[in-house]
Amino acid sequence: MKRMSAQSLDISIVVPCRNERRHIRAFLESVLRQDFSGISWEVLIADGMSNDGTRAVIEDYSREYPMRVINNDEQIVSTGLNKAIREAQGRYIVRMDVHTTYASDYVRQCLRVAEETGADNVGGPWVPQSEEYIGRAIAAVFQSPFGTGGAKAHDPNYEGIVDTVYLGCWPRDVFRRIGYFDAQLVRNQDDEFNLRLRRSGGLVWQSPSIVSFYHPRSSLRALFRQYMQYGYWKVAVIRKHRMPASYRHLVPGGFVFANCILAVMASGLWLLGLNYLSATCALWWLILDSVYLGFCVAASLLAARTHGWVLLPVLPVVFAAYHISYGYGFLRGIFRSHRTTRRDASHPVFTELTR
Repeated sequence: MKRMSAQSLDISIVVPCRNERRHIRAFLESVLRQDFSGISWEVLIADGMSNDGTRAVIEDYSREYPMRVINNDEQIVSTGLNKAIREAQGRYIVRMDVHTTYASDYVRQCLRVAEETGADNVGGPWVPQSEEYIGRAIAAVFQSPFGTGGAKAHDPNYEGIVDTVYLGCWPRDVFRRIGYFDAQLVRNQDDEFNLRLRRSGGLVWQSPSIVSFYHPRSSLRALFRQYMQYGYWKVAVIRKHRMPASYRHLVPGGFVFANCILAVMASGLWLLGLNYLSATCALWWLILDSVYLGFCVAASLLAARTHGWVLLPVLPVVFAAYHISYGYGFLRGIFRSHRTTRRDASHPVFTELTR
């Protein structure tokens, strides 16, 4: 394939990545399998200064195809996206992720839906897929309304207006109009951007014809860290806009906070000899967690019926990992300081992105 002209391209595919030697070649091949007939294109990969050979693979492909590397010294997603978008030449910007598998018409469907709807951001549902046992359980919970609060972006059959959409495809003018991704956000930069876009009168649209499969984490430890970061950085989005993108984002933090308060009150009152009040707090604590456990078991049964009964033993633990990690991170974000930025983050666990 010959290199396309860098002027008046139809699309620019932007990809943030860092140390993806194990996956980058398969990803680039998936890009080349896209149906680009009649579409001029380029790929800009914002590399977070990889030191594992990722860059050499990309540069090898760039000798034959319209792909190039951009340095992302800050090594986070938002800065990488911004640098790639600023250098993009396409009328439309299509974001892709290395840990996602795409239908061969993914890009073509993005363009079709964008032009037919006139939306400012379009994308497909956020559908996870894994071959590993824990990964399959994480994927099952990811698509459960109890696990994600009923977010439409997780519904593979929903088409219409959404709060946020997986990855995204934007007309280039959107960034000139409302700005770029918030470079202070390590996580949730897409949620914040879409919230800002919607508050400016923009339309975010999801279509199941845009097909991709996200590869989720494969361990509970990795999942816990991922969602702890999501909760932590969600606070920054809420502080910036003085409102949540959705009130479901507040529920895990409220649940974890209620558990902590009831536990402290029950223990403190018992130490003070106020046994009756201590027992009352302990009873409410028991009721709260019993109700949560009941919902957790019911949701696990529903998820197992859809995704396989073999997953049932671990599903309640995965549900709890989602909710508790997000809630804990959210509370850390609230109590950290009056600001939540990369400079304020108290520990690398909140700023380092890992798989």
